[in-house]
Amino acid sequence: MKHTTTKSVDHVIAPIMSEFELAHLGGGEVAYIKTLTSDEATTMFPQIQGLPKGIPLFSLHAADGTPIALTDTLQAAIGHAQEDELAIAPLH
Repeated sequence: MKHTTTKSVDHVIAPIMSEFELAHLGGGEVAYIKTLTSDEATTMFPQIQGLPKGIPLFSLHAADGTPIALTDTLQAAIGHAQEDELAIAPLH
């Protein structure tokens, strides 16, 4: 009688993309949204002065990380992406 061994996979590892590959993902058609503190937003968007402290802000970024817009609501960030015909990629 022949004995067979069955292997099981407990987890799957997603392929890793390089920064170069991510930067060129979607050819300017893919973006992501990030939640920021006002201090982080001030650093990322130095041209914006007087941001209120203690509120969450949302930044829309191109796939390569270039900041596109800063908003005070997630819905506004999504709306901006839709206006620019950008697909929003989830971050993990």
